[in-house]
Amino acid sequence: MATPRKAGIPLGFMKVLDPRQLKPDSTETERILTVLDEAIVKLEITRLIPQITGSLERYAGMLGPEITSRLLEHQKLSMEIQHLLTSPGDEKSIKAAEQRLKCSLRNILRLFLANPLLYHGLKYEVRVREAPTDVFIKAFKEFRDFTLERLLTTPDEEKEKMQFMKDISLQVEKNTETISALQGELAGVIQTRDEEVSRKDKTIENLKTSMEDMAKNCKANIQLIMKEGEKQQKEDKEASQDRCARLKQDIQRLRTQLNALVLEHRASELVLRKEKCKAEKEIQNWVQKYDTVMTEKQATYEEVQAVYNEEKKQLSLLMEKHAILLQEYTEIEEERRMLKEKEEEAAREEARRNDAATCIQAFWKGYLVRSIYKSKLKKGKGKGKK
Repeated sequence: MATPRKAGIPLGFMKVLDPRQLKPDSTETERILTVLDEAIVKLEITRLIPQITGSLERYAGMLGPEITSRLLEHQKLSMEIQHLLTSPGDEKSIKAAEQRLKCSLRNILRLFLANPLLYHGLKYEVRVREAPTDVFIKAFKEFRDFTLERLLTTPDEEKEKMQFMKDISLQVEKNTETISALQGELAGVIQTRDEEVSRKDKTIENLKTSMEDMAKNCKANIQLIMKEGEKQQKEDKEASQDRCARLKQDIQRLRTQLNALVLEHRASELVLRKEKCKAEKEIQNWVQKYDTVMTEKQATYEEVQAVYNEEKKQLSLLMEKHAILLQEYTEIEEERRMLKEKEEEAAREEARRNDAATCIQAFWKGYLVRSIYKSKLKKGKGKGKK
């Protein structure tokens, strides 16, 4: 089913308003987003590197030996470049040092990208102060979202968006005209209100004068009211005393009920206290059992870790031996290849000599046969003449 449009807003523009609808819909878009996301990750890792190198001993256990050695090398290259920049030197050496620093940074980024869990852990572990790089990273993320929006916006949606913006502009112009008209009406209303306020001020002044006159006339009435009030106060006092007596009786009765309830609930409180003590003992037993199990597991973990470290050292030694044997094997193969080439060359030379000897022998045999044949012909001719 098609997604319904909201209040006449085009579907394409709704994608801009709701980023959750921006999803890759082609392989090319996914590749572009992958490149941009990887660039963002590299920028964030590069932002963390100075803080990590500043406290390398703290994070060495988390990073591992390979990344730690790379970071140490990167730190040395940074210090070398700073020294070269502060002191006059050859530009070629500075460019070479910068090239080595770039290669070192690329290698470090490859190692972090190969271990995304390490990067995410360091991201929440390392505390970095705000810096200008944060603004650049934020801008790059906005560029990524803008690129995604542009990649997912079809020509039809772009036309709808432009039409929607035109409609909004027209609506804004109409609202501006309406506001101008309302401002004119407001000015008229304000003027009318000011006139009304002035009229009411005059009325208030007249009322004040009338009240002053009424105050003079009401003094006698006030004295009469005071006498009646004193009489009413006396009657209220007597009624209040009666009411207080009744309330004291009620308080006494309620206090008796309270004492009875306290005695009743003390027994239940004692039962609840016993249950609470029993539960606390059970919890303590479970805590002790948990501590025992965790101690055993910690010991097992330490033993496994020690075995792992030992096997890791043996693996490192075997890798070194493998590298040496591989180099020796390469040298032996090279010597064998050269010996084989010499043997093949000697065989070819022997074959050429054999061919030459065969040719010479054939030529010599032919010469002997021709010599014998010629001598026989001469003997035959001599016998014929006789």
